[in-house]
Amino acid sequence: MARRNLRKGMTMIGPTPGLRVKQLEVRTRKDSGRNRSRLVEVAIKQSNVTSPMRSSCLSTPSKHSRSPSKQHFWSVDDETNVADMAQPPIDPIRLPRTMNDYIREWLRHKEDLLRILLEMEAAPSPRNCTKCGKDGVYRCTDCMHQPLFCTDCCRILHEAHPFHRIQQWTGEFFEDSALHMTGFQLYLGHNGAPCPSASPGPEHGPSEGQRYKMDTRAGGMGMVEEEWEDIDEVPLHLRPPANSKYLTIIDVMGVHFVRVQPCQCLDADSYHRQLFQAKLCASTFEKPSTAFTFAVLDDFLRENLECGTSGMNYYSKLHRVTSNVFPHLVPNRYRELLRLARQWRVLKLLKWNGFQDETERSSPGDLALFCAACPQPGINVDPDVDLDDWKYTRTVVMDGNFKAEHMHEKRPDDQVWLMDGRGFMVAHPPYQEYLQATPHITEKSACHNHRAISQANVSRGKLSATGIGATACARHGCFYPHSVVDFQKGERQLNMDYSLSNALGYNMTGIKNVLCFYDINCSYMKNLCKRVNNSPFLHIPSSLQIVPGIGIWHVHGHKQECYARYAPLFLRGSGWVDGEIIETLWSILNIVSASTRGMSSPHRQELLDFQMNDSNFMKMIRIVDSLSRKLKAARASVAMARDAFTKLDEAVSSENRQVWSIQEESALGGRVRDVSVMDIFEIQLKKAPTVRAVELELLEAPSQRGTRQGAASWITRGLGIEESEITLAITRKDSSKYPSETKRLAMARRADRLAVDRSRFIADSQIYLAPLHQGTDADDYSSGMTDVPHHMSAGDDVVSGEEDSEGSMDEAADAVPLKMTKIAPLPLPSNFGIERCRAAGADELVEMELKLRIGQANDALHGLRIALADKAVAFRGVVRQATSYSMRTRAWQMVNSIDSSVRQQAAIYRRCREAMIALGADTDTLTRFQQLHKSHMAVHTAAFSQNAHDHRSSNLPWFWCMDIPRTTSSKNWLTEFYRIHWLRAKAVKDRWEEEEDLLVSEFHWTMNFFKFRAKKWNKKCVSFKAAGLHGAACYAARQKAVYDRLAEQGASKWLNMSPEILPLNQ
Repeated sequence: MARRNLRKGMTMIGPTPGLRVKQLEVRTRKDSGRNRSRLVEVAIKQSNVTSPMRSSCLSTPSKHSRSPSKQHFWSVDDETNVADMAQPPIDPIRLPRTMNDYIREWLRHKEDLLRILLEMEAAPSPRNCTKCGKDGVYRCTDCMHQPLFCTDCCRILHEAHPFHRIQQWTGEFFEDSALHMTGFQLYLGHNGAPCPSASPGPEHGPSEGQRYKMDTRAGGMGMVEEEWEDIDEVPLHLRPPANSKYLTIIDVMGVHFVRVQPCQCLDADSYHRQLFQAKLCASTFEKPSTAFTFAVLDDFLRENLECGTSGMNYYSKLHRVTSNVFPHLVPNRYRELLRLARQWRVLKLLKWNGFQDETERSSPGDLALFCAACPQPGINVDPDVDLDDWKYTRTVVMDGNFKAEHMHEKRPDDQVWLMDGRGFMVAHPPYQEYLQATPHITEKSACHNHRAISQANVSRGKLSATGIGATACARHGCFYPHSVVDFQKGERQLNMDYSLSNALGYNMTGIKNVLCFYDINCSYMKNLCKRVNNSPFLHIPSSLQIVPGIGIWHVHGHKQECYARYAPLFLRGSGWVDGEIIETLWSILNIVSASTRGMSSPHRQELLDFQMNDSNFMKMIRIVDSLSRKLKAARASVAMARDAFTKLDEAVSSENRQVWSIQEESALGGRVRDVSVMDIFEIQLKKAPTVRAVELELLEAPSQRGTRQGAASWITRGLGIEESEITLAITRKDSSKYPSETKRLAMARRADRLAVDRSRFIADSQIYLAPLHQGTDADDYSSGMTDVPHHMSAGDDVVSGEEDSEGSMDEAADAVPLKMTKIAPLPLPSNFGIERCRAAGADELVEMELKLRIGQANDALHGLRIALADKAVAFRGVVRQATSYSMRTRAWQMVNSIDSSVRQQAAIYRRCREAMIALGADTDTLTRFQQLHKSHMAVHTAAFSQNAHDHRSSNLPWFWCMDIPRTTSSKNWLTEFYRIHWLRAKAVKDRWEEEEDLLVSEFHWTMNFFKFRAKKWNKKCVSFKAAGLHGAACYAARQKAVYDRLAEQGASKWLNMSPEILPLNQ
């Protein structure tokens, strides 16, 4: 019988004939954006069941169970008899099928499908024309069902499909053929009918035995009617029509030779116009011999956009489509394809933007499409509203891309620009004039040595452009029109200045606030106003307030203070933005960047403009779905951020809350004038000074009278030598009993270098401690006149330990005291004693060494904390996880290495404390720097376990709090901790609230943009109709319908949102 599970109302599914129980993990996504997973029991129908039940399955859980305690449940009573389970009251459900399930199903039909595929190679029986019933000779592979035709029916029925590929029956198999071999002719004009004014001529059908000679003219491979000895190697369908004029037409279906009969009426258009009206683009205007269909040009542009297919690869594909066996015999029209593709791109852009003719006034970026959700006064924002509001802030991001290289051109002066400056790339002549008139000023960065600064002047001889720089909207990732510039060397500031200046002049009338993200804004923005004012080519309104920021990914590569000053979290009005969206746009451009490397400058500009315009177009048609998805996530995040901040705010006193609020408001309001005010978002307590900080302070301080220059650096050298000697002594002790020759040589070299440094230091001591050297021979410092231990006495030794049963890693055995090493003392004030130094008038040197010793002690304790933390992590994540002897050996080698570092830092600290005592340190200093005992170096891995039993009784050793100054009380430290968390939690809440408000506004602006574009196309439609341009009027009406449909989609999406959101009324 079924056993009852602990959960109420659920019973175990027992073994059932024809059913197999399986446990599945079901994952669902909640509105908040979080994933939820749960286990579901399902019954699966089995095909073969021989026994009604097996008793062994009664109490055996499924093998798919996540836990042995999991049981199979079925809603039946406990009293249900096993024999009554033959007809279960539940219906089996069908599991979702995977790709492998479909492939396994295909394997069962593989042989049958192959048989059908081979049967299609044969001619049908009887072999009659499907149209007239006569003898069928040709079949069309592009028509549905591959119908069989006679010669006349094949020619007549393909008048509307002149580029289908056909095959001819040879008696044994179907051979590739061509429509021109059936006598097919293409008539221009008169809706494809023969021109009544044309003079009658002979019908040219397929001729037997006609021999041709290849035309070897550059760029083509036609045929002329002359004898050629190897003509039999050319298949019939690759030979052009004989004794007639023909046109080589390139279509998606391959390369075709077609007899073309133009209209010969008196009022007929020119030949190339007739071809264009037939959707054939001629390669030349006088006596064209090659034409490309509109379909193949559109297909090439799509493949170039989506797949990055170059012209060479695309035409190579057409070769294979025409003849897979003889692609090398197909006429080569690669250069014509590149030329016509350039012209076709420009015609498309002019058509899409409503330019009927070139008499209309052009402006920079007028063929480019911009973001629908960014505020643009006069387009999607009423110019009469208060544009000072933070919601109308433009958010831009700048960056460089070094994949879009460009080589030097052979004839740079012989170029034809088709759309220079009308897309996203800046106009060529003004930009070159700006570069020649603007010198590059190398500015040293106060932050880290970023590559964008350090390699700004790096040039490569074979490249005229090392990359491109662009500006895009930081919230939606749309390129700014007329703002993409070429790099001549590295990512120089003068290049990015030109890009930013043009971007901030695009549809910005009335907008006064800009958030600008750039990887190196901490250096770039310092002198931007100065560079703009000094250049007649740059213009940024003085009333425009630019707030700099750094993307969240790049800001972590800067100095620590750059995070609070430039991170998006602390930029008021930015919403929840990362400032890195332009990095995702480069992947789109990089698809075609390789093919633009060797193009001419105009061709490269047109291709990149077309690619960026398509990127913006795809952003526009998907912007409604993107905004609605972001808005749902933002509303959930706002609730969580408010809840987290409220809980933290309730624990804060009203006095602190008021002070912190004033600090925050003051910093956010004054960051434009001085970005350093944002440092209030970082911890304000000073850290313990290091040796370097103390040395710098001593060097910058004015020297007192009677003290020689360089004394501080000389004492620092002595401390370094002392540290190296201690480290070497411990390394020698930690080495094995029989170290390798390489290791012994390395230690001998270190000892030799230390001996040289010691000799130089002792020689320099005669300059600073001349009175103290009286009666002391210099040889005494090298003979070891004092036994100096390199750590504390026995009993306070630090050795590596093992982890006990409670998680601590104390010593496994009693410590063995280290052997006293003969280390000669250096001539430092601490080794002479304070009384002797004062008698010799070296009081200032005593104070210097005491300060430096304090810094050295801080460094040693910091290194000790790091080493002990590494040791705890090593035990927790390496030693305990080791599953084999070799892994455990390597793990303990790691622990022993860390132990050596612990002993070194401890020995250095103890030497520092002894020196402090010798230098007469006060009680406060010695209380702060306490004695270091063996128990202080014990590391407890229980700190990693939240439920460990010894957390409450354990305390951290005194030196773990040494990074906090002595003057700071624990209460002040806790207050500082709460202040930072309060400010950052409030920043998170504010940014999410801004994000919600911005997304609602952007929804309105997007709808207004679609309505504006629809109204614009409606005006064009009316004007075109008035001018008698019926085709242009129809296209304008179609474009208006497109934008109306986008607006309707957005309104529908808005109505489906939660009713808590305000209705769309703008």
